Amino acid sequence: MTELEKGPQGRRRGRGARERILGASQQLFREQGINRTGMDQLTAAAQVSKHTVYQHFAGKDELVAEYLRHFDPDVMPGVFDRADLTPRQRLLAAFDVPASTPLCPYLGAAVELHDPRHPASEYAREYKKAIAARLADAAREAGAIDPEQLGEQLALLIDGASVRTRALGSDCFPAAAAIAAVLIDNAIPATAS
Repeated sequence: MTELEKGPQGRRRGRGARERILGASQQLFREQGINRTGMDQLTAAAQVSKHTVYQHFAGKDELVAEYLRHFDPDVMPGVFDRADLTPRQRLLAAFDVPASTPLCPYLGAAVELHDPRHPASEYAREYKKAIAARLADAAREAGAIDPEQLGEQLALLIDGASVRTRALGSDCFPAAAAIAAVLIDNAIPATAS
């Protein structure tokens, strides 16, 4: 391979470009936001040309939507797919979020993108609905009287804790988990436990 075929760090050009673009977008969008990340910065971080980016994505809008699709495609499998936890424990495990975790990327995208028809806004909305549905499924398994309502309440609590943690710079998830435990205990009859 000649030097002309190699990129800035000795990688072969063209191989893995899409993955590098998505990886760079994931890092930059999380660290500094979607709107503050320019295409020049993104192409430099991914070690690709703008032409290469536009070969893989029609534009930044499509890239942002794809970034969100790749972020958590299975909707928190580390919580909801755990067979070693009871349904109640899975509901509470959704609040085991390290304080150092950045703002939820779906919330960040929804706040930054003012167009509700933007592909990323639509995907963020669908993801948030999927979280509530997975919480409702676990609530149903746990024997909740109104699992959809409990799922929505817990989803709202998770989002609120995420935003508050970011805004205050302190961990709000333990308080949210304590509130969640009360909501869960009130929603699940003693006979279901």
